[in-house]
Amino acid sequence: MSGHGAAERTSIDASGLRVTIIAGSWHEVISDGLIAGAVRELDASGATHTLVRVPGSFELPVAAKAALEAGADAVVALGVIIRGGTPHFEFVSAAATDGLTRVAIDTGKPVGFGVLTLDTEAQGIDRAGFPDSSEDKGAEAAHAAVATALVLRELRAA
Repeated sequence: MSGHGAAERTSIDASGLRVTIIAGSWHEVISDGLIAGAVRELDASGATHTLVRVPGSFELPVAAKAALEAGADAVVALGVIIRGGTPHFEFVSAAATDGLTRVAIDTGKPVGFGVLTLDTEAQGIDRAGFPDSSEDKGAEAAHAAVATALVLRELRAA
């Protein structure tokens, strides 16, 4: 299981944080599960949030950058990339990962990484936070984004 060894998510107070969830539209069932998990986590933390849909995972970095430059304190980037029979999987996965990393570093604001890179749709269903899923990657990405935003707030106040 990919979540083996994950840290336990503790309750945090993210009141006052503005978070934008940016989600790709491919593989809608899995994507909607990731979004629902992120929303649950952000609601529980008290963060204010909005949702923006983009066509796919390749478009996540540019939308994340725009959201952060427009005043969001953090972004939760959610996408689903399923391996096919061509190198497309590797190109899109690398572009999304590298792009989101660059956005975080360039803006100095956190990007919660919830882009699933999968061999099968079943693996995505198992990670999408449904009642029978073993993991909730949308919630994990949202928690990481707000927890990091709070750490950065403390570091900048010191």
